[in-house]
Amino acid sequence: MNKSELKNYFLKNTPSGEALSRKDIMSKTEALGINPRVARYMLKANFPEITKVSRGKYAFGGDPTPAPAPVATPAPTPEPVMNFEKSAPISLRSVSSVSDDEIYVPSKDATFIKWGEFSKLKKIIESKLFFPTYIAGMSGNGKTMMVEQACAILKREYVRVQISPETDEDDLIGGFRLINGETVFQKGPVVKAMERGCILMIDEIDRATNKIMCLQGVLEGKPILLKKTGQVITPAAGFNVISTANTKGRGSDEGRYTAASIIDDAFLERFVAVVDQEYPPYATERKILLANAKSFDVKDTEFIEKLVAWSNVIRKTFEAEGVDDVVSTRRLCHIIKAFSIFEDRMAAIKMCVSRFEEETREAFLDLYTKIDESTLDENGEVVGETNAAGDNVEVTVDEDGKFVAPF
Repeated sequence: MNKSELKNYFLKNTPSGEALSRKDIMSKTEALGINPRVARYMLKANFPEITKVSRGKYAFGGDPTPAPAPVATPAPTPEPVMNFEKSAPISLRSVSSVSDDEIYVPSKDATFIKWGEFSKLKKIIESKLFFPTYIAGMSGNGKTMMVEQACAILKREYVRVQISPETDEDDLIGGFRLINGETVFQKGPVVKAMERGCILMIDEIDRATNKIMCLQGVLEGKPILLKKTGQVITPAAGFNVISTANTKGRGSDEGRYTAASIIDDAFLERFVAVVDQEYPPYATERKILLANAKSFDVKDTEFIEKLVAWSNVIRKTFEAEGVDDVVSTRRLCHIIKAFSIFEDRMAAIKMCVSRFEEETREAFLDLYTKIDESTLDENGEVVGETNAAGDNVEVTVDEDGKFVAPF
């Protein structure tokens, strides 16, 4: 059952006007055999039928399936007027590109730390074999940067294509453009990458619609036909496709990635390998933050240690379904940047967690306050009390959204 279906269940089974506590909603959801996280995302989805009465109290009302609005009768379409006058011929230049600025060798980033599946990805790129790879993982854990920096280290040309629900064949393969009064077929980034033997990185591929199926032939590594011009494009040696996504092409029922789509299985089958990208472990994330701190001339290493411990506890609690959100590695880097400007720990954290809803934000701030008042050892553990990295610690969240931990 997804969040919309769960909403309809509560609409049908809750008396009109009756307010339910967050705890009651979670209990009823769990009694249905549904992951309570679906209920949390339902409450965050801003459904018009759900009203937040007060802190932690929600009322369900309204018709879950409202009647459709009346459809206006369209005006009759006038009969087309045929014009048999001979049109001026369209001038077609040879298939070309306006520019190749999107193809480049990325610069090395001094803040990049090699970790996880980087060595395998580097070997794939270094081999120059056609080996389509799909990298899946939560937002902000370094998927895109890993591909970019592997290309930078190997000095490989790279094209990054950002996918959205509006991306279509014209954007990817190419289409006709009016340039200097002439109609010209402009090659898209996919065709350019094939001809140059580049690494084609398709970012957020799970945001695409079925229009992405135009790349099915490309993912086989064979020549493709440009239907609009009749030209056959043969991929040069070294061409490869690497895609990144937050899901594995099966959508996101829990509501975390609402724009994620279900990708056709025949399309997914053409990827040779799938890489699961997790958040970095404690020691690696510490190195990443230290490198970022150096770039912003931040010297408060104690703050960095406590930020990493804080994020680890939050992720452990998220996995245990105690909270709805996590603090990503990218967001920790944002906090370091904010700290370099304001030179105040709590001000930097508050500014960078303000995107979360009120209850989650307050829970995160409450947890950091507890960790900030504690002493950590070299492994990020609270000395003499508990493990701040989240191991062997019973961390829960009470009804008011506060972390309960033996700090």
